[in-house]
Amino acid sequence: MKFMLMMQGTLADFESMCAWSMVELKAHIEFMKGFARDLAAAGELVLAEGLDMPANARVVSGKGGPPVVTDGPFAESKEFLAGFWIVDVATPERAIEIAAAASAAPGPGGRPLGIPIEMRQVMSGPPEFA
Repeated sequence: MKFMLMMQGTLADFESMCAWSMVELKAHIEFMKGFARDLAAAGELVLAEGLDMPANARVVSGKGGPPVVTDGPFAESKEFLAGFWIVDVATPERAIEIAAAASAAPGPGGRPLGIPIEMRQVMSGPPEFA
């Protein structure tokens, strides 16, 4: 079973990281790198990526002509996708365990951040379309 685990963030979350000490920032980054290594070693990691700042996001739509490009992920939204993991696990419960571990990434003072992680199963089409 594949699941996409999506790390939610806010602009305030990103901006607050500017006030973290280098030690705190390094601990957070090392946690994320180690977390990905552990999932890869367990054979559960399909893909993991952090995403650029929302100010650099663009929304693109098209109807066959030139694409329409607008700024920002969603101007009225307070939250945005900060990063994601795609994991391939045996049960939904295992995906929940992984999401909870990611949510507890360290922040200032090493305290778990409690980052919201949205979990969605990756769906596939019927076998004849695979």
